[in-house]
Amino acid sequence: MGNIVNKMLSSFGFDAAEDYEDEYYDETVEDTYEEPAVESYTRRNKVMKLHNSEPAPQQMKVVVMQPENFDEARDITNHLKDRKPIVVNLEAVEKEVARRIVDFLSGAVFALDGDMEKITNGIFLLVPHNVAIMDDEAALGGKSSFPWGK
Repeated sequence: MGNIVNKMLSSFGFDAAEDYEDEYYDETVEDTYEEPAVESYTRRNKVMKLHNSEPAPQQMKVVVMQPENFDEARDITNHLKDRKPIVVNLEAVEKEVARRIVDFLSGAVFALDGDMEKITNGIFLLVPHNVAIMDDEAALGGKSSFPWGK
C-alpha cells in the first residue's frame, strides 16, 4: 500500500526527500555554500548639506552707490558690465545732474540688455541680463503693498 502512495506522490512531483538526496548528492564535492551578495538599496533623499567641503558657488553681491556727480555714472556702468545688480541713490544730487545720470544709465542698461526699475523718486535698481526683477505684485498675485506698485 505504501508503494501505491509513493507512486501517486511521485506522479504529482512529491518524491520522498531521501530519494532525492541519494540520487543527486555527490560526496566528492565539498559543501561550500556562500550567501549571495546582497546589494544595499538606499533611498536618495534630497538633503542640502549646511557645511559642504566643496566650494560654494560665488554669491551675487548687490552694489549700492550714491554718486555725487556725473563722472561716477561710468563706475556704475562698469559694475553693470561685471553682472552685478546696483542700487543707485540719486537723492543727494541736483535734479539736472540726476536726470543726466539716469539718461546715461538708461542707455547703458539698454545696450547691455539689462533692466532698470524705479524704486522711489531718487532711487533706482539696475540689473544685468542674468538677473530678473520680480516685484511684489507678481510675487503676491497682484497685491502690492509699496506705493510705487499701486
